Formats: sequence, C-alpha cells, structure tokens
Amino acid sequence: MRPLIITAFMSLDGVMEAPGGEPGYRNSGWTISSVDFDPAAYELKGREQEEAAALLLGRVSYEAFAPVWPTMTEEFPGYNAMPRYVVSTTLEGDDERWPATILRTLDDVAALREGEGGPIIVHGSATLGAALADAGLVDRYHLLVFPVLLGAGRRLFSQTDKDMERLSVRESQTYANGVTKLVLDVVR
Repeated sequence: MRPLIITAFMSLDGVMEAPGGEPGYRNSGWTISSVDFDPAAYELKGREQEEAAALLLGRVSYEAFAPVWPTMTEEFPGYNAMPRYVVSTTLEGDDERWPATILRTLDDVAALREGEGGPIIVHGSATLGAALADAGLVDRYHLLVFPVLLGAGRRLFSQTDKDMERLSVRESQTYANGVTKLVLDVVR
C-alpha cells in the first residue's frame, strides 16, 4: 500500500487558505507576511519532493497550480516530473501544460493508494484533504504550523462528527521564526 500524505501550511487555528498570496482572501499570503523567512523551516518541503512518487490534488488546487508550477523548474522539478492525479467530478479534461490523470471518486483514490509505488502527496486541496481524512485514507500529515490566528478561512480538518483519531508524532521542531514542523502518522 502506498502511503497518502497531506502536506499543508496551517495557522494555529487550522486555517490553510491562501498561504502563498492567492487573491480573494483577506489574509492572503500570510506565510510570507506573518514571520521572518527561515530556510530551515522549509527543509520538509524539499524532502517531500524527493520522497513523493505521485502528486494528488483537488480540482481547485490543480487549476491554480497547472498554469504556474510547470514554469517553476528550479523550485518544483520533482513535482513536474512525477505522475499527477486530480480528483474532480466536474473537470472535463486535464491542462495540457501540466498533464494529470483525473480520478472521479474517493474509491478511485483508494485504488491508487492500494496499488504499487511510493508515497502519494496531497498539496493544498482543503476540500479533498478533509474528504480523504473523513474516509480514512490519510496515512500521514506534514504540517508547518505558523504562530498566527487567522479566524475565518478554509480549514485543513473538517467539522464532521466522527470518532477520535489518534496521531503519532514522527517529527517535530520549532524554528527561530516560530513555525513548528509536525510530521504525524495516523494510528490505525
């Protein structure tokens, strides 16, 4: 079975919306404006690219990344080279600039996860991430938690009433700028 990993920038109150400056959110770009830049805090991001074997995105994130990421050959060479999958019931076809296989259901994701290969990493994709967690398909979380409270905004975790889920801390570190890295395995 391939591990499915959700990676996210997150505020202390769980908001993951618009960390890099996407329009339409009042706190857009909060990862850039809220703390001093410390390259050590982003070591996890480079490691993810090296370890991942496939990239899984929701439709909204895919449509945002597809026009931009292919041009970022220095920043994202691994993601540009690996297989990409997008989960969508409405997407008519992939973006030829950044081809991806379209999966229509969480059952399709479960089948991908059950197949052969290395880790599948999910970037952005708040709605998809919550649905994957609620369906019990997430194996690990890679979180960079920023010392800010954003209030409103899309959150990483859903509000679904479900049984408690235990997590085991695999790695944790707090950096000089206050960002905390949490690598958490889902306990089954």
